[in-house]
Amino acid sequence: MSEFTLHCFYESGNAYKAALMLALNKADWEPLKVAFFDGETRQADWREDTNVMGEVPVLIHHRGDGDLTLTQSGAILAYLSRHFGTFGHETEAEEYEVMRWLLFDSQKVSGQGGPLRFLRHLKKTGETEVVQFLHGRFVAALDILNHRLEGRDWLAADRPTIADLACFGYFNWPDEIGVDLGDYPNVVAWVDRIKKLDGFRPPEALMPRALEP
Repeated sequence: MSEFTLHCFYESGNAYKAALMLALNKADWEPLKVAFFDGETRQADWREDTNVMGEVPVLIHHRGDGDLTLTQSGAILAYLSRHFGTFGHETEAEEYEVMRWLLFDSQKVSGQGGPLRFLRHLKKTGETEVVQFLHGRFVAALDILNHRLEGRDWLAADRPTIADLACFGYFNWPDEIGVDLGDYPNVVAWVDRIKKLDGFRPPEALMPRALEP
């Protein structure tokens, strides 16, 4: 048995954050496909046995003292950072700066980009009022990221942290989200830096697809 099991699927940017962290740390792990689009996470037994929130990622750490199950990508990233001693904070100020960007990602970056991609690319709803609202929120977050990255390489420290991995989660699919990153040169450079990290792999190399391409 691998040390870690990750309930995930390729289409989930939030699951990708956890998968990427495992890959960057060269962890002993295996993905467990979740049939999200077939309703698996909405089944009562899945929620009872796996995650009451009905979401991925779900990380199981098979430890000597028993399995530890974690959900929510931010919590998983924080746990893995502590476990491996990587991509974390070095000072108290950095600790809260990392936390600040994790929360910003959850609310403004992935929190808008994920649903926007789902509606535009997967559900193909067209340009509804909801889609336009999410688009406006997401590009506002892009403006903030672009400004933050002016003259600096990383979001929370002078090196990559889990704050960067969290905010990066959905940036593999800008076309599916429906944004032109060319308007945000600092974000483009930051994305390129993340893709050059040792051990980086794209989502299709780490997680099984829940939908046929």
